[in-house]
Amino acid sequence: MTAQENLEPTTTVVLVDDHELIRTGLARSFERDPAMTIVGQAGSVAQALSVISAQRPTVVVTDLQLPDGTGLDIIRAIRKQNQEMGLVVLTMHSGDDQIFAAMEAGASAFVGKDAPSKEVVSAAKHAAVSPKTFLCSNLAGAMLRRANDDRPRLSEREQEVLTLLAEGLGTAAIAGKLYMSESTAKTHIAKIYQKLGATNRAQALVTAMRLNLLSSVSP
Repeated sequence: MTAQENLEPTTTVVLVDDHELIRTGLARSFERDPAMTIVGQAGSVAQALSVISAQRPTVVVTDLQLPDGTGLDIIRAIRKQNQEMGLVVLTMHSGDDQIFAAMEAGASAFVGKDAPSKEVVSAAKHAAVSPKTFLCSNLAGAMLRRANDDRPRLSEREQEVLTLLAEGLGTAAIAGKLYMSESTAKTHIAKIYQKLGATNRAQALVTAMRLNLLSSVSP
């Protein structure tokens, strides 16, 4: 048996961030570990899905905010077809809402951009081995705060609809943006109004702002 045959297969990684400087820095951190190999990089949701489809990496490390969507769009798209790929969210927006949104979307790990690079590599290794579990250093605190939070509970999809309502989009535009039927969008809006005790968009947004419900995955 040759020395090459004795080598264990490396963990292949695709990096997704719209800042090339950040991707370059991350790539260098991963390349220092002989067990990790960068096989692709992307700066948008569309580009990421194309690269991931072509390379089929073990792990994807993605930023949350991207020019044409969010890292959660990537995670949801992958999880519809693949439950075994490791998915790591790396973001500067690391509040409780972002943590729970990533977990609900199917991420394997969540790391803030203020974390040391070795923590990102460690999260990727965890994701490669345990893609269906969720690793986050702040998860326990976030869960405790949520348990003590008496704000209305919006689902992940309702939160997305609320954010688009705040951006001024109408029902048809929201339906198109989230790839759902107009009737489904109307149902989500009605549920949001009911949970917030509102009868129209203006009341819903005022209440949402007062309850700090508009800080979801948007910066």
